[in-house]
Amino acid sequence: MSSKTPYKVLCVCLGNICRSPTAEVVLRQYCDTHQLNIQVDSAGTSNYHPNKAPDERSQQHAKARGYDLSALRARQLQMVDFFEFDLILAMDLENLHNIQNLKHKTEREYQGRQIRAEIALMSEHDPMYLKQALPDPYYGGAEGFERVLDQCESSSQAWIEHFKKQAQY
Repeated sequence: MSSKTPYKVLCVCLGNICRSPTAEVVLRQYCDTHQLNIQVDSAGTSNYHPNKAPDERSQQHAKARGYDLSALRARQLQMVDFFEFDLILAMDLENLHNIQNLKHKTEREYQGRQIRAEIALMSEHDPMYLKQALPDPYYGGAEGFERVLDQCESSSQAWIEHFKKQAQY
C-alpha cells in the first residue's frame, strides 16, 4: 500500500445518529493523534434518518469530552461502500449480520469485481470490551451515551494498536 493512499474505515450502526458517528469522530481523532494515514466515515444499515445530524444527546456527551459531531449527517450503507472502504466496523452483532448480508448481495450483483472491505466488530481487538456489542443508547438515559463514548475510546485505542502492528498506515 502506498503511504499516499489512505486506508479507509467505515463505522456502521443502525441509524447513523448515535453510535457510528461517535465512533467515527473518536476513531478519526485517535488516528490523527497517532498520525496514521486513515480516513474514517460512518453510515447506518437503515435509512431512518437520511441527512440528519447526530442525536443531540450524542452531540452533548461527545462535546463534553472534546469531540465535535455537529458537521456529520446520517447516510445509509450502500453497495459501493464495499468497494470504497478497506474496513467496515459494525457496532453490534445485528448490524454485523446486516452488513454481511449486504456484502453477499453485493458479491452476487457485482460478480467478478473484487470487494475491498473487510468486516469486523468495533470491539474486535478491545481487551476491555472484547467482541462486545456497543449498546444503542437511543432509548436510554445519559449513562448509555457515556458508555458509548467509553467503549468507542477503548475500542479505538485497540484499533490504533492493531493498525500500528500492520505498519502500513
